[in-house]
Order: sequence, then structure tokens, then C-alpha cells
Amino acid sequence: MTHRILVHGVPDTPFIWSALIEQLGAHALAPSPPGFCAPPPAGFGSTKDEYAKWLVDLLQDQYATYGPLDIFGHDWGALLTLRAASLRPDLINSWAISGAAIDPDYGGHFVAHIWNTPLLGEIAIAASPRKMIEIILRQSALPPDIARHEAAAWSANMRRSILALYRSANALRFEGDWVNRLEALPKRGLLIWGAKDPYVPVSVARRFATRHGANLLIERNAGHWAIVERAKEISGVLLEHFPTGMNRVGIPKTARVRFKLHAGEGGQHVWPGRFRLIFVKG
Repeated sequence: MTHRILVHGVPDTPFIWSALIEQLGAHALAPSPPGFCAPPPAGFGSTKDEYAKWLVDLLQDQYATYGPLDIFGHDWGALLTLRAASLRPDLINSWAISGAAIDPDYGGHFVAHIWNTPLLGEIAIAASPRKMIEIILRQSALPPDIARHEAAAWSANMRRSILALYRSANALRFEGDWVNRLEALPKRGLLIWGAKDPYVPVSVARRFATRHGANLLIERNAGHWAIVERAKEISGVLLEHFPTGMNRVGIPKTARVRFKLHAGEGGQHVWPGRFRLIFVKG
């Protein structure tokens, strides 16, 4: 498949990457964590550590064929990217994240605290039908087609997985090895942030970039889904960030999109297709 890995977050599917992939015009593997696009495997508890192991296993498989990998994660995909890259830096060529970071000083956003609370989380998530999810996503500047697609995936499996995931992370309040292991992150890192993100403020990104010597791009007029809102601008930054260039596979932008769904393991979309300054783009 490819050495480019794109990991989505909550409450998304691999389709969230479609605008960015169209701009990049290169092969990329966009896996869906268990429980999001298909039922999770038997015995899978949807905890942060189980998802981290799932991603490490996937990276090991890709590395065996393609060598060092370039990985980009958004939201919970960003948190899992950081965890996997810090556990197995030998697999990673470069990493990039957007919309979330493992930060011991960040207490979690308001929705995370609701989902983390027993009974309240179940009530809140049950009271959020697909139409409401679509409205929320459209209000977050997602195009109508992407908002509809993502809302349609808002299944009982996804909802249960989300609650278990957030509760395993205590509403995004990270500590212990998840924090300490970040010292092992590969050096070539990039943060891409929407200045208007209502869930994880830019201060978190600045703090993380400073602590770990990573580059930071702030998209001034973008929100949590900057990867969609500013796909064209972000693709240009990624082309420079990924050391071997996104055109390594040589697939034209007009190549067709393929979709694979692995039973019990979620879906996988396969799309053909060190400066220290903080860049703020309008």
C-alpha cells in the first residue's frame, strides 16, 4: 500500500481525510480504529492502550514492506500517533498531529468530561442523533458532503467505543508513561492547529511544540477540523515536512479512490494520490 499513514479521530471516519488527500495527490493509508467503521474484534475493550497497540501493530506491518513511515494523526488519531511513535520510534520517519496532543497540563474539553461521566455520558451520546451530529459538523465548517458522511457513521458501535476510549483516558487527562515516553519521539515532528479550535486551544500546541522541539503551523481562521478547512494550505506544508516527498509513489492526483473494509477491524481507505519558527497563516 504505502508508507504514508493518516489516522482519524472522534467522531470521524477515514473519509475526513478526503479533501487533504485530493490535494496531496499521493498514496496514503487511512485506517479506521476498531469500533468506528465496523464492530470491534471480540474481547477488544476500546481503551487507549488497546488502540495504541492496534496502531503499533499496523505500523509494524507497513514498516515490514515500506520501511520508515510518515504518520499524521488528527484528534484522537493525533494522541495515538504520539503514543505509537514514542513506543516505536524506530518505525517512524516523521510525524505530524492536529487537534490534540498528550499534555499533562491540559484538563480535557467539556465534551470529554461529559462522556467521561458514567450515566451522563450515556444519556448525552444517546441524545445525539445522526442529524444533530451532521449539524454540529457543518457548524464546525465541514463541507455538507463530509458532514453527512461522517454523521451517517455515528453507530452504536462507534458510540460505545468513544465512551470507553474517553473513560480509559480520564477525559484526556494524561499522566505516567503516556507522558514520560514522549521523550522518545522522533525528532522530525510537526503540529498543525486551527486558531479557533474550541476543544484544544492553541496554547496546548505551543506548549507541546516547545517541550518537544517540534514545528508548529497555526491556521488563523480554522477550527478543530483544520485538516479539512485548510486542506490546500496544509498539503503544501506536509509536502515539505515529509522528508521523502509525498510523490514518492508516483500516483497522479486523478487516480481512483479505493476502499477496503476488514471484518472486525474497522475500515481502511487507500487513496492514490526543521525550522523553529511558528508560522501563522491567514
